[in-house]
Amino acid sequence: MPTAQELVQSCTSIFTLPEIYCRVREVVDDSNSTMGDLADVLKLDPAISMRLLRIVNSPIYGFPKQVDTISRAVSLLGTQAITDLVTATTVGRTFAGVPIQLMDVSKFWYRSVLCALLAGKIAKSCGIKDSERFFVAGLLRDLGHYVLYQSAPQQAQSALIEAGHLDLSLAEVERSNIGCDFAEVGAELIRSWGLPVQIEQAIRHQLSPSEAGDYVQHASIVHLAAAIVDCVKHNLMQRSTEVPFDPQALHTTGFVLANLPALMENAQAQLGDMLALVYPQAIAA
Repeated sequence: MPTAQELVQSCTSIFTLPEIYCRVREVVDDSNSTMGDLADVLKLDPAISMRLLRIVNSPIYGFPKQVDTISRAVSLLGTQAITDLVTATTVGRTFAGVPIQLMDVSKFWYRSVLCALLAGKIAKSCGIKDSERFFVAGLLRDLGHYVLYQSAPQQAQSALIEAGHLDLSLAEVERSNIGCDFAEVGAELIRSWGLPVQIEQAIRHQLSPSEAGDYVQHASIVHLAAAIVDCVKHNLMQRSTEVPFDPQALHTTGFVLANLPALMENAQAQLGDMLALVYPQAIAA
């Protein structure tokens, strides 16, 4: 059976982030660069610039005055938030052109964006500093399924069907049928892109946060958000106490279950604006 790394390598040419993402990362990683340098790079891609301004002026940020320039947006949000938004935009754009016959792509991105929003909001509710940085990890947490449906479509489809009939998780069946699960594959894709290690580790260990070592907090936040979205997907969430959270993830983060309904309502209210940034096709679907 192929390893997760081999599955990712088999479709590397398809799942490649665009040049604008690489140029933004170069500027951000350069200690001598300025906010102006980052704004100048963003201006080279009018489509991304337009989407960034749209999201910056949405209720998600709630700025009192209209932000009408990229330079102003960079100044207000800072490099981390801008980098995260660029990542979200470029990932959605990269995968928009990949036909996946066995996947409802619009629903996939709907759930992914919801997971991203919940990850940030859960982190904030737990008093975690710079909670916005969990957005990208939440967004990318299920990306491994894109690779599986591209590189091993029949096995991935069979695993989905079997998991629905057996008392086993989808990841367990994937490991049995394919040799690895979506979390492993997603983490390998993230690693191949050179994204920060905390994102890679959060995705790799989202199913078992206690195994994430120094990144247990990151993995726990992604686990909590993903568990909620999976319950929503299967119409299983009636009460927050019914979501199958890993006890270690709850202990690590200190997440208060009573806060979930309000966080969910808030995330749903922002979902449309963020979908428009990440995967606009889902709005029309």
